[in-house]
Amino acid sequence: MILACALAFASGFIALSHEILWYRVYSYTSQGTADAFALMLCAYLLGLALGAAGARALCRDGARPLRAVAWLLAGSALAMLVPPAVAWLVTFTEAWETSLPVVLAASALLGAVFPLVNHAVIPPDARAGRRISYVYLANILGSVAGSLGTGFWLLDAWPLARVALLLACLSLAAAAALSRRAVAAAGCAAGALLLAALAPVLYDSLYEKLQFRTGYRPGERFAHVVENRSGVIAVTANGTIYGGGAYDGGYNTSLANDTNGVVRPYAVAGLHAAPREVLMIGLSSGSWAAVIAAHPDLERLTVVEINPGYLSLLPLYPAVAGLLRNPRVKIEIDDGRRWLVRNTDRRFDAVVINNTEHWRMHTSNLLSAQFMELVRSHLRPGGLYYFNATGSDRAARTAGDAFRHILRLHNCIAASDAPLEFDDERWLRALRGEGIDGGPALHRIHALIEPESSLRARIAQARPITDDNMGSEWRE
Repeated sequence: MILACALAFASGFIALSHEILWYRVYSYTSQGTADAFALMLCAYLLGLALGAAGARALCRDGARPLRAVAWLLAGSALAMLVPPAVAWLVTFTEAWETSLPVVLAASALLGAVFPLVNHAVIPPDARAGRRISYVYLANILGSVAGSLGTGFWLLDAWPLARVALLLACLSLAAAAALSRRAVAAAGCAAGALLLAALAPVLYDSLYEKLQFRTGYRPGERFAHVVENRSGVIAVTANGTIYGGGAYDGGYNTSLANDTNGVVRPYAVAGLHAAPREVLMIGLSSGSWAAVIAAHPDLERLTVVEINPGYLSLLPLYPAVAGLLRNPRVKIEIDDGRRWLVRNTDRRFDAVVINNTEHWRMHTSNLLSAQFMELVRSHLRPGGLYYFNATGSDRAARTAGDAFRHILRLHNCIAASDAPLEFDDERWLRALRGEGIDGGPALHRIHALIEPESSLRARIAQARPITDDNMGSEWRE
């Protein structure tokens, strides 16, 4: 019974840990689309079901199911090949979904273990039901431990490649322990050493392939890759950032060389008379935060960022390195919406959010009508809500319903209960206070502005985003 429970726990831990890794791979290469998890999970569950069904052939009379379990555990070590296989396949096609059969095949090996354990260890007597319940409990506990342990701890301490190798070694160790034969143990040890030797080659340029897919070129390298439980941040040699596979900005605060649309946060100076207390949700490169922090009227900037990995990159780029030393800036690691709910007493002159693409999963948490009402409750009279709508008419319409006045500046929406107008003199005065000549950029600013009357007429038929309809996450 102890052997059955141990095997059930181990198989659950290994199977669910691999699922966590595979989800990271598909979430990254799909740029965080909502259907990535659903399709990956479908392939994973189908593979488990087919593996369990296929195990029937090993349960016939005269078979030796424990030996089959050992072989399957050893074979499941090959599940560590799924991430590099997916990365290789997507370099041939933009349709990442075509790589899902790899997940199905690997999960079939994992799915065959559990039913075979029950068949091999539990005799068909009056106590079979009770024994099976214990084995199921052990499998559930292992599955929970795999999800939580890998998702929250292992991936926060180690890169994906190392975690995948660890899982492969656990599979081989379980197979060796079950076989109880010196030859088998030696073979498993040799297999572990071989996978350890091959891992650097197999996982070489993993995120570059997942990111650029058919545009990947051999030898291409990110300058920095930060992996933790919150996700993956990758930075190219020219300072372009990809967060979770999607474009996430660049390290630049110069209006003269505006490679990342940094004119947009500078526009706050012309939209609000005196933004003394500002909340910014999302840090990314820190470029927007650096621009806001330099405003001469600012007294305090609070930045809420869910992924601490961005902070580790700030010292590497002079344009934003000063944020960590600026006494007017406080960076808190938290979910933006949760932070607002917890800090009901805080009020701000402006709330600024450089949202990610409106079609990515979870984005409606920062674009819904309920969230905008939450933001509105944290604004002082005449306060400004300024966010990147990423071209979504639905997001603009939602802001238009929540606030009395709106206007569009490029792909950003400015919203307030006070009339909105871009003040040229105020803009120039603020930039002079920062030691910047804003004159040459004024014509660019005005070319980017769509006034309220035109904007409201254009978005009149757009459907507002709510927590229930989830905006465009499911490509509605």
